[in-house]
Amino acid sequence: MPGLRILIVEDEPLIAMMLEDFVDALDHQVAGSADCIAAAMPLVEAGAFDAAILDVNLRGGEHCWPVADALRAAGKPFLLASGGNADGAPEAHRAAPMLAKPYTMDGVRAALDALI
Repeated sequence: MPGLRILIVEDEPLIAMMLEDFVDALDHQVAGSADCIAAAMPLVEAGAFDAAILDVNLRGGEHCWPVADALRAAGKPFLLASGGNADGAPEAHRAAPMLAKPYTMDGVRAALDALI
């Protein structure tokens, strides 16, 4: 499904850039990128995106759960991205679709196709 606007929340700059490249290559648009909760929340509130990809573990020991809560409240679909698992996820987000790290083009494509 081409043409989606994707919000990316990822704290590692090189990984974020790679993910942005994958999103572009899949004929979607990067609607914004944030590396922490404080930067992500205004983007979520603005709502100028169709779906989001959230790194579970962010810099400084932050977890993406406040962003996931806001997305859920706004009715925006999202993927949780993790190199491990999301066993510590709050109950409200345990069923959220996962995107496994390391990212691959095929993995991102399949996860976005299943999400929307």
